[in-house]
Amino acid sequence: MDVYSAEKRSEVMRAVKGADTKPELALRKALFARGFRYRLHAKGLPGKPDLVFPKYRAAIFVHGCFWHGHDCARGARAPVSNRAYWAAKIARNKARDKENLKKLKALGWRVRVIWECALKQPGAVDKAARWLMAGAART
Repeated sequence: MDVYSAEKRSEVMRAVKGADTKPELALRKALFARGFRYRLHAKGLPGKPDLVFPKYRAAIFVHGCFWHGHDCARGARAPVSNRAYWAAKIARNKARDKENLKKLKALGWRVRVIWECALKQPGAVDKAARWLMAGAART
């Protein structure tokens, strides 16, 4: 049983953003300040990566720990109500993410997943920038 009415639950779920989340915006701003230029949510690529760097043939996904089933404390937290639904939903998200990464790699893209919790650590943006530059050396 849900603690909210169907209308309230619908309103709550509509408020959940799939793009332009706070972690994504923070990463975008920091990478832009370091001189990296990118495309957003490229519809022509599997999974519509959050950031696409055509110059480096690289794509970055910024994943929310809960929604994508990360193994950190926030990602491992199970909802109190409707557990079966949420377990199945997160399992589908993880399977879809895995398939999208596989497809992008098959197309010759370098792919990186950056977790919401990792962006809270010092040096996370520098690590992403080094990863991008390492790919530039290969191209």
